[in-house]
Amino acid sequence: MARRRQIFEGKAKILFEGPEPGTLVQYFKDDSAAFNVQKRGVITGKGVLNNRISEYLMTRLGEIGVPTHFVRRLNMREQLVREVEIIPLEVVVRNVAAGSFAKRFGMAEGTPLPRSIVEYYYKSEPLNHPMVSEEHVTAFGWAAPQDLDEIMSLSLRINDFLSGLFLGIGIRLMDLKVEFGRLWEDEHMRIVLADEISPDSSRLWDIKTSERLDRERFRDDLSKIADAYQEVARRLGILPESGPADIKGPETMQ
Repeated sequence: MARRRQIFEGKAKILFEGPEPGTLVQYFKDDSAAFNVQKRGVITGKGVLNNRISEYLMTRLGEIGVPTHFVRRLNMREQLVREVEIIPLEVVVRNVAAGSFAKRFGMAEGTPLPRSIVEYYYKSEPLNHPMVSEEHVTAFGWAAPQDLDEIMSLSLRINDFLSGLFLGIGIRLMDLKVEFGRLWEDEHMRIVLADEISPDSSRLWDIKTSERLDRERFRDDLSKIADAYQEVARRLGILPESGPADIKGPETMQ
């Protein structure tokens, strides 16, 4: 088992030092969390499925010119990514009223929005990821106005592409959370899509039945959570070669 230096551990992933300068190994865990980590659990095989789903979607986005940190998948649970300077924002693109948005505006879940709405949340676990405005983002120096323009443009482009992709397999993309980072190449910097895109970071409803095919099943104590993730992978045509079996992670070197 490879011994790697751990860089960071989050709710669903661990980042390890990569094999080359400027790279990281992103390891997908089976852990799941909801309600700002007040609820925790393990969904067996989730990490394997999310690794494959994110690989597929990142690759497809790269094909249409969206810059990403993704390099390649290494194995069932790991992928090689470029090391980026993460911008401390969660960008949420909403297409249909659901979850906290529906409650906030007193709307029935499933109500289509007049247009896609972009919201920003400050990435801070202790503060429960508060929603912020563009004024907050620029005033606190999290991103410059031109960076924010690029983030907005990329977020809408990603949302439009994925909405069409999922529509083609009978899934409605209700909303989507994306994160971005600064990729430095010598003296040049560009904004790239980072983190992951999977049922962990988006609401996916079956178009015909409105069945939830994402982590909201865990949040709402619904059964067959792993089956829902597997159904998304099946429709995308990317079920893992050996199924979503569990494998041990690499040993951490302190």
